[in-house]
Amino acid sequence: MWFTFAVIATAIVAYVMERTPLEVISAAIVTVLLIFFYAFPLQGPGGEALLGPQTLLSGFASPALITIMALLVIGQGLYQTGALEGPTRQFASLGASRPRITFVLILLTAAVVSAFMNNTPVVVIFIPVITALASRLSFNPSKVLIPLSFLTILGGMTTLIGSSTNLLVAGSAVRAGLEPIGFFDFAIPGLVFACVGALYVIFVAPRLLAPRETMAAAIAGGSGKQFIAQIEVAPDHPLNGEAAVAGLFPSLKDMTVRLVQRGEHAYLPPFEDVTLRAGDVVIVAATRNALTEALKARNSILASDRVAAQAERANDTETAAQEDGAGEIVLVEAVVAPGSRLVGRVIEQAGFRSQTGCIVLGIQRRSRMIRSRMDDIRIEAGDVLLIMGPRERLRPLRLNRDILLLEWSLTELPDLGLANRALGVFAMTIAAAATGLVPIVIAALGGAIAMVATGCLNIRQASRSFDRQIYMLIGASIAMAMALEATGGAQYLAQHVVGALRDAGPPVILSALFLLIAVLTNFLSNNATALLFTPIAINTANTLGVDPNIFVYAVIFAANCSFATPMGYQTNLLVMGPGHYQFSDFARAGAPLCLLIWLAFSLFAPWYYGLI
Repeated sequence: MWFTFAVIATAIVAYVMERTPLEVISAAIVTVLLIFFYAFPLQGPGGEALLGPQTLLSGFASPALITIMALLVIGQGLYQTGALEGPTRQFASLGASRPRITFVLILLTAAVVSAFMNNTPVVVIFIPVITALASRLSFNPSKVLIPLSFLTILGGMTTLIGSSTNLLVAGSAVRAGLEPIGFFDFAIPGLVFACVGALYVIFVAPRLLAPRETMAAAIAGGSGKQFIAQIEVAPDHPLNGEAAVAGLFPSLKDMTVRLVQRGEHAYLPPFEDVTLRAGDVVIVAATRNALTEALKARNSILASDRVAAQAERANDTETAAQEDGAGEIVLVEAVVAPGSRLVGRVIEQAGFRSQTGCIVLGIQRRSRMIRSRMDDIRIEAGDVLLIMGPRERLRPLRLNRDILLLEWSLTELPDLGLANRALGVFAMTIAAAATGLVPIVIAALGGAIAMVATGCLNIRQASRSFDRQIYMLIGASIAMAMALEATGGAQYLAQHVVGALRDAGPPVILSALFLLIAVLTNFLSNNATALLFTPIAINTANTLGVDPNIFVYAVIFAANCSFATPMGYQTNLLVMGPGHYQFSDFARAGAPLCLLIWLAFSLFAPWYYGLI
């Protein structure tokens, strides 16, 4: 038992620190458990091994986990075919006359949709809609993107498939011997909490959020758009041997030097006593005119392929503009979508320039401009790319499902026939699961296969929708939960929780458990938190002699309260880049929402479930 506690505590610390990839941590946890319980087997009454390899690895084949993966494929099908873009275009057409009402309608629509599909593709679909509409109406998107994430989480509280957390808790409860949870079993309290939260998110949260400047505006600096460029200093380069004077390089007086990379060492401004050498890489920010003039004056200064291409395109733009006004070079932001083929690659390895004819000038991760060589940066989902290219080359990027353009109007539906097929598959999947015609795992798998069979997705697109971090994290969390239950750790914690609050009664214990889970879910993965606390909640309910389903529902609602930190939920990370948020923005807007849902639960749930 104590070894299991130590493993779980170590896992929590490792997950929170994020110094190692989550999938590596998860694999290490499972390996440690396998080795320990092989060397020191835990035997049941009949002498059988309670935590053998088959048991500890069974989480990776859990019906709940398979259901989640299948629903991700279905969500990818809706996203890939643009099936939900039609309704959003209708909302956008209302924006000019009633912008605030339009934003509220879009947010509420996202909340309703998220009750019936995974939250992540919902947010992916609505981010470009909101940013495009905000740009058109001169409305700061930072006021509405956190509310978008929060409302999809609230909407996901209302049905069994609204969130992967719900499915995992339901699966864990079945393994503990409880009856399967129905599709709408906790819909009424979920709707109550979602409505309470929605009022706060719509009317209060935007007032707590500071307006954030977009990356393009921040780089522009007031005198025109500036581009991030990379200059490689060769032995015969004019910059070779140039020394900084008062922290500046004389030959680069019209540019802002952001970084000088020399081997493994990076020099940041101010550049005192720095002399450029052959092999240095200089990262600069400059306007298009400054880059063009530098190329004309001393071509070799901007000799790198990336900067030369940028300057040549700028020259082409000026020539074309004199002739017919065509060929304008534009700057645009795009967020990397989950499942994008860019994830895990550097820009050049992904062949972005050769495939699109556009150049990635800058990368922003969690609202910070990265100061390092672009050749060394591996792209992550949620990164914001600053892209430059001719306007006609950027138009096709609106159809690119690897990235989401943030400053473009809506495009036409990619293929109405495929969109209707995807919607039909989605509707049949929901109907089969909601009516209980087949188990939810069968309905989800059938829907995923139908997305491929009907041509809405190809095999490559379907496989890209799988998230290995989610898969490994959930599998490892199930293994830890099984170890916690089998070793008696869950019962031990439940007895001590009840013992500490022995005179308080079930309503107070239920409320305290909810608050504890709601706090932890913001620092640990909500799925991991839910899986670890489900057996504890069931044991606590059994100790108190009350219906364990009440405590299971408490775990569902509390684990979904991942509002106060960006790492609390994947949708928070998705909106962090496009909204240019800081960690404090989530704490400022999300912490009160967590407390509000806790108070609503503490007042409503005991009355609704007959505990008082």
